[in-house]
Amino acid sequence: MILDDNIKSQLAEYIKLMENDVLIKISPGSDSASKDMVSLIDELSALSERIRTEQVKLSRTPSFSINRMDEDTGVTFAGIPLGHEFNSLVLALLQVSGRAPKVDERLIEQVKNLKGEYHFETYISLSCHNCPEVVQALNLMSILNPGITHTMIDGAVYKDEVENKDIMAVPTVYLNGEEFGGGRMTLEEILEKLGSTS
Repeated sequence: MILDDNIKSQLAEYIKLMENDVLIKISPGSDSASKDMVSLIDELSALSERIRTEQVKLSRTPSFSINRMDEDTGVTFAGIPLGHEFNSLVLALLQVSGRAPKVDERLIEQVKNLKGEYHFETYISLSCHNCPEVVQALNLMSILNPGITHTMIDGAVYKDEVENKDIMAVPTVYLNGEEFGGGRMTLEEILEKLGSTS
C-alpha cells in the first residue's frame, strides 16, 4: 500500500470533484519504482469509477500519463509523484477531468493562444518545495494547449539522465531538449519567458 488511510480519505473527497472520466496510461518496467507506481495507480483507480487505466509503452519507463478519454493531454509523470508532488497529481486528475483551474482567465487565454510545439521536461525531487509550482503550471499549460506537453521527471528514479545533463539543482526545466530555466517559476513568469505577454 502506497497511500496511508488518512491521505486516501482526503483523496477520495478530491476525486469526487472530477467532472469527466480520465484515462491513465501506465508504462511500467520490472523495477521496484515501477511496482510502486502501479500500486499507486491501482489505489487511485479503486477510489473512483471515473479513473480508467491501460498499459502502454511511453518514452520513459516507469512513467504514466493522465489523459482525456478521447485525447492525450501531454501530462506525464516519470516516477512516482508523492511527497510534495502529490498535489500535482491530484490537480492533474481534476483539471484533465474538466475541472476549471483557479487561475486568472487572462493567463489561461495566453496559454491557449501559444502557437507551435512546446515539449517541457522538469527534473524534480520529491522533497523540493519549489518544484510543485513549476510542475503544476506546466501541467496546466499541457492540458489547455494541444501543442504543449510536460513530463515531470523524478531525479531519484532517473539518476542517469540527471548525471548526463549535469543537473545540479531542482527544479530544472528543459524545453524541446534545451535548458529553459531553473528554480521557482510562476505560470506568468513562464509565459513571459516564452515571449507571451498579450
